[in-house]
Amino acid sequence: MNFTGTEQYVATNELQMAVNAAIALQKPLLIKGEPGTGKTMLAEQIAAALGLELIQWHIKSTTKAQQGLYEYDAVSRLRDSQLGDDKVHDIANYIIKGKVWQAFESDKQAVLLIDEIDKADIEFPNDLLLELDKMEFYVYETKQIIKAKQRPIIIITSNNEKELPDAFLRRCFFHYIEFPDAQTMEKIVQVHYPDIKKELISRAMDIFFEVRKVPSLKKKPSTSELIDWLKLLMADDIPVDILKDKDSQKAIPPLYGALLKNEQDVHLLEKLAFMHRANR
Repeated sequence: MNFTGTEQYVATNELQMAVNAAIALQKPLLIKGEPGTGKTMLAEQIAAALGLELIQWHIKSTTKAQQGLYEYDAVSRLRDSQLGDDKVHDIANYIIKGKVWQAFESDKQAVLLIDEIDKADIEFPNDLLLELDKMEFYVYETKQIIKAKQRPIIIITSNNEKELPDAFLRRCFFHYIEFPDAQTMEKIVQVHYPDIKKELISRAMDIFFEVRKVPSLKKKPSTSELIDWLKLLMADDIPVDILKDKDSQKAIPPLYGALLKNEQDVHLLEKLAFMHRANR
């Protein structure tokens, strides 16, 4: 299997090498990068490109590692016993399979996405070490061992909100998705909007990268926000001249709500624009 990106996903040579190395080594691929750089979408596109099933496990702050393996629904069993349901005699009826179990029991190799692992408790990664290493786990209630029929391709994403344990990191192949340069970004935009005017994309990207360079910005606009902004510019048929003409330009870019996500950044750009006009 060899991943080279897809028509919907522009993968750099470095990212392609990382994906294929992780597959060859049969290790989880740990992907980090700014929000909006396509970490989650990568797993979707790997599955699509290789013709594999995608199993997605989106992690929340309350998610426990055990939930990825299985859960025992004792409440339902108690209720059924009170109602005299015969199925209470088989405890297997109350075992809820988690995403890891689903990936292990798949007859064909699957892509397992463990998305935003850093949202969970610090012990979460360590609690999955043995299972992901040995590709098996034990179900205490039914006294059975679940072994992977086919070793899944495991993609783990992190937004770097907290440090991951060293023991976990040692078992992964790591890749950091660098923010796209202008040339790569233009390819990404072309994937989404193949008919976009070159003059519009050129000026819009100039403004986009200028905004990202502003010091002290609380949240820099990401790739997904550029895509949204361009969609609005095309939908509203904003003239390129408005983006070009700095003299008539307002304090901040038109339809800035697609790029900026908090009032501090809006006020910062307004202040910088005011100072720039005052110094001319």
